[in-house]
Amino acid sequence: MGRAAPPAAPEPPPARRRRRLPLAVLATVLVVVLAAVGLAVVRPGPVAGWLGGETAATSASAQPPEPDPAAVLAGPDANAPIPSADGVRAALDPLVRAAALGDRVNVSVADVTTGNALYGAGQDAPTVPASVTKLATAVTVLAARGPAYRIPTRAVAGATPGEVVIVGGGDPTLAVDKNGFYPGAARLDDLAAQVRKALGGTAPTKVTVDSSLFSGPVYEPGWDADIPTGGFGAAITALMTDGARRDPEEARRNSEATNHAAERVPQPDLTAGRQFARLLGLSGDADVKRGKAPAASGASAAAGAPTPGTELGKVESLPMVRLVDIMISDSDNVIAETLARQVALARNKPASFAGGAAATDAVIGELGLPADEISLADGSGLSRTNRISPSLLTDLITLAGNGSHPELAAIFGGLPVGGWSGTLDERYQAAVTKAGAGVVRAKTGTLTGVNAIAGLVTTADGRLLTFAVLTDQAPPDTLDATRQALDRITSALAGCGCR
Repeated sequence: MGRAAPPAAPEPPPARRRRRLPLAVLATVLVVVLAAVGLAVVRPGPVAGWLGGETAATSASAQPPEPDPAAVLAGPDANAPIPSADGVRAALDPLVRAAALGDRVNVSVADVTTGNALYGAGQDAPTVPASVTKLATAVTVLAARGPAYRIPTRAVAGATPGEVVIVGGGDPTLAVDKNGFYPGAARLDDLAAQVRKALGGTAPTKVTVDSSLFSGPVYEPGWDADIPTGGFGAAITALMTDGARRDPEEARRNSEATNHAAERVPQPDLTAGRQFARLLGLSGDADVKRGKAPAASGASAAAGAPTPGTELGKVESLPMVRLVDIMISDSDNVIAETLARQVALARNKPASFAGGAAATDAVIGELGLPADEISLADGSGLSRTNRISPSLLTDLITLAGNGSHPELAAIFGGLPVGGWSGTLDERYQAAVTKAGAGVVRAKTGTLTGVNAIAGLVTTADGRLLTFAVLTDQAPPDTLDATRQALDRITSALAGCGCR
């Protein structure tokens, strides 16, 4: 088990100063982001409603578009009445005190258009966020790398004739071939074809794996003991295929909209190296070892053979906007950890758990947000030592939609829709929560005793709000009741004008 949460921090004054934000239409912002990387929105949800029509998928996501749901979060109406703080408090105060939420419930609600706070209860208190952490990872990697960035996997000539060094760049979605887990991912068979062409008449003799881009432990010390063995996490290495899944085809068959557990290989980088060796025609369990790629020397080649360090081939991941979408919609922990390391690399910090956490903190500060309200040990939220305040989460969501940082709007595409998709697919079904179905779009988080939800909701009057509700002392064995208590809070925002 992970470390226990510390005692609850004293509740700060309710009237936290909020920065005012300029008016923006989230649809316009997201269209700009997606157009910049040549992608179209095919996922149902508020984004489809904001765009006002269907769009076709591109080759980067060769899946047929899903049908539009009957009711989805509508476009923000700048003229819609703003809820009053008193109205929101009257609607939420009784629900926040529900016994199923436990002894500590910290909440922040704000208006997306203005950024003004509408409700706060422990809103600035650092709280265990679980997978809601992925919203911070998404915002910071989009800010640090940009939505169009693609993660490379390279092959270079080794020090001896025929030696091929595969250099991991941190792409967790890399596939062996067309049967990979992630649609549209870069493939090792394509890289192997490039290598064979570049080598010409030189036969591959050996594969060396350079996964040195990532450093530090491959498992975060704050993870619960069953995370490495339970299939929701994996050893985080700079080279891996299919998120370290042992059998991606079986995992794909068993996976629906959420990140179902799958058996993971213990040494993802060496496993990928052996897969690559087989594609190059080397024997099944070729002697694949870790090593460093030689630097390109620029010296002339002997008999046409490439000199050590010469690039023999390169494949690139899906653009960052798609990786973020997958991470959020599927709550993919392995993608989250590798993206946190991309933040570290972009800020010249070690690509490790600690480096990713430090870089995330730095980028939060660069965005003008209170970095003292976040303290992370990982990028996925599996660690119980993570702390984020609810108000920082609503700040992040508001900033992503206010138009000042259009690259951040990509976080909205993957958010599950209440009663429709992802981790919210089977929620908002009860009569007391029906108002949130098709109207709440949010990221959820769950660990034993920890339940969280943060995202967007449209009120009955058409006003777009952002919310974050975090509880990290929920009673044991009450998961369903706790989730419904969270859903009642967000459904109350959906069902009222709160004026």
